[in-house]
Amino acid sequence: MLQVKLIVTGDDFGYCPRRNQGIVDCFLAGAVSNVSLLVNGSAAADAAELARRYNIPIGLHANLSEGSPVCEVLKTTSSLLNQYGFFHGKMGFRTALSKGLLNMSEVKQELKAQVELFRELTGHLPPHMDGHQHVHVLPEVRHVFAEVLEEYGIKYTRVPIEPGLHNCDWIPPSLMDFYLGVEEDSFNTVDVFTKHGIRWPDIYIGLSTMGKNMSVSNIWSAIDAAIVEFMSKAPAHLTPQSGTVTIELMVHPGYPSVPPVGGCGEGPDDFSQSWERLHELQTLIKPELQSHYKTRNIQLCSFKDL
Repeated sequence: MLQVKLIVTGDDFGYCPRRNQGIVDCFLAGAVSNVSLLVNGSAAADAAELARRYNIPIGLHANLSEGSPVCEVLKTTSSLLNQYGFFHGKMGFRTALSKGLLNMSEVKQELKAQVELFRELTGHLPPHMDGHQHVHVLPEVRHVFAEVLEEYGIKYTRVPIEPGLHNCDWIPPSLMDFYLGVEEDSFNTVDVFTKHGIRWPDIYIGLSTMGKNMSVSNIWSAIDAAIVEFMSKAPAHLTPQSGTVTIELMVHPGYPSVPPVGGCGEGPDDFSQSWERLHELQTLIKPELQSHYKTRNIQLCSFKDL
């Protein structure tokens, strides 16, 4: 029987104490198998301590778009900051990039500073590193990101190309436009990451199952459809009877942030305060989801297990 290795990554670990607690609860329930740490998050040190205490596999969620930089020399004057001294924001970063306003040497400085802070907080380098709000696959940034991973010997990342995304008619048009932009950037990133010897799971899922769109049946059908599509294009040595397929499912569970606590320097955003965080948590810990993994020969793991 085809073996499926599923990495369920809880993003934004370190964002606030309530997000941390929700992710830990999911990990202890066997619903999350890996976490991604925001080192500029207000509860990053607490998150690193929780990962140590519960032996939670942890990687780096590189952040160039929300809150404050961790690199000291960039905290006052930098192309990465807006007039208020914070990162430009999810869309603001993309706008500044498209206008040629971002200095890539500063991007590299900040990424390296985040890797170093991660090592300081956890005692080791991240086994995997991805980008908050998918900034790591953007033009120009992708090259610098790949260089940093290669320099530190970080083997794994995330490439957010989700099978079946175009058929998800429940995603509102404005959000779908953003997702399709992420997808296009990801396609253009594949060769860059490959050239630098960086790897990622065979399949990525997480855009179609995010927030209120998460349900047990949505996760099931996304996994099943992705495997069918992958196998139809798979190399000859992979058959439904033999071989291993790796999947990363990106999730954002947690207990909603309560202002002013949380965030990455500017307080918590709407996304972190919404009921959708709790909805994801409650969906992921449902026993029927766990039993589905067992019947489908799906083994939860982390990047260290690949």
